[in-house]
Amino acid sequence: MNTPPQDTPAPVAAPGAPGADPRSQRVVVVGGGPGGYEAALVARRLGARVTVVEQQGLGGAAVLTDVVPSKTLIATAEWLTIAEQGPELGIRGGDPGEPRDRRAIVDLEAVNARVLALAEAQSADIRARLEREGVQVVHGRGRLDGPSRVVVEHDGADGADGAGDGATTTLDADTILLALGATPRTLDTAVPDGDRILTWTQLYRLTELPERLIVVGSGVTGAEFAGAYQALGSEVVLVSSRDRVLPGEDMDAAELLEGVFRSRGMTVMSRSRAATAERTADGVAVTLADGRVVTGSHVLIAVGAVPSTAGLGLEEAGVRLTESGHVAVDKVSRTSVRGIYAAGDCTGVLPLASVAAMQGRIAMSHALGDAVAPLKLGRVAANIFTAPEIATVGYSEARLREQGSRYVTTMLPLARNPRAKMLGMRDGFVKLFAHPEAGVVLGGVVVAPRASELVFPITLAVAHRLTVDDVAEAFTVYPSLSGSIAEAARVLHGQVR
Repeated sequence: MNTPPQDTPAPVAAPGAPGADPRSQRVVVVGGGPGGYEAALVARRLGARVTVVEQQGLGGAAVLTDVVPSKTLIATAEWLTIAEQGPELGIRGGDPGEPRDRRAIVDLEAVNARVLALAEAQSADIRARLEREGVQVVHGRGRLDGPSRVVVEHDGADGADGAGDGATTTLDADTILLALGATPRTLDTAVPDGDRILTWTQLYRLTELPERLIVVGSGVTGAEFAGAYQALGSEVVLVSSRDRVLPGEDMDAAELLEGVFRSRGMTVMSRSRAATAERTADGVAVTLADGRVVTGSHVLIAVGAVPSTAGLGLEEAGVRLTESGHVAVDKVSRTSVRGIYAAGDCTGVLPLASVAAMQGRIAMSHALGDAVAPLKLGRVAANIFTAPEIATVGYSEARLREQGSRYVTTMLPLARNPRAKMLGMRDGFVKLFAHPEAGVVLGGVVVAPRASELVFPITLAVAHRLTVDDVAEAFTVYPSLSGSIAEAARVLHGQVR
């Protein structure tokens, strides 16, 4: 869950060009992901001349290899999870049956073709939107050449640029935004080969469903893919070095999800650190730190990500990096160099597309003299796309305890909700945290199907400092899942002094 509000690294730097007319400003954005293209749109609307440099494709990893494709795959798997409930609801026929039977009805090649097609279509939509707004798009790898110049190295893949392989273009800039993203972290003892040993960006090359998938890493990415492939019909082994899955999330939510995983037939190996992963004659073998060996057909390495900041001239230009290689920024996305800003996963602030986009918008508003408010992590809503989903916003219970804050809380099981009963939903809950005297909503957790949609009322409450009475007295539809949010607020009313 989020752990707001925390201060991000805050190097001291002045705005790019105080008092300058935005229409005279040259903005170069290095990276076309959410932080980059959203920044470009803001800068263009403020009148600046804007160029976006992108090597992979507009939308970046979020659209092409991460958020869009993974959530599309998960949405596909969700259909099979829902279908399991058919007999319980009185619907006969069409039951996918046991996981091995389910494998026979899943055409993974067709699933992945659709996943990648949707990602490409979204990327094309972003490019078209930028071009309509008057943003210049340059294909290539951008690197800094000092604090006010970007050199683009072309690979000849985009003939529209008129640049062949090995050619370079130099772009002078008044303001530079670095939206460099991150790449999957790998292990020297488990080198991905794109065939049997995989990162999450390589999964979409598979044409057949893995018979037995070993997932190394029980964070958000590992949990999401483990749940999706189990739902599609793969036998899944989730290797976790921690006591439970999702160690950074709300404990009640994580324990519930792990119980659901186990009840659906997934093998969860807690306190088991993977040491190596190697190819075998017909699959893979993962050796654990204690000497045990887990065999499977494929292994997914999901052990985090590293910022894509190396070899781009950042430090030579004076941009300060943290020990982890992230770009150090303050709450308006400034780096240590005047006129250079950064947004997204390369900053290590919070690896969410929504946060990257907000960082980019804030950066350009600040650089070009528009009204701007600093980034407030305490208002960020996050979601884990498992089944059920886990959505969080505001203070986590762990954070409240860690800082010694007084709070009251309540948790209502989803199974008591009348709408949930109608839909056959049993696993999940709504949890709220509030100040014990002022009654202000401090945060919340929703575990449910479509929790990403249900958390929005709590997000509004946190963002606008609403009290539990404000939430409790608002009308909800009967029957509705959101009714549990109002009910939780009514329970908290009795605990607020």
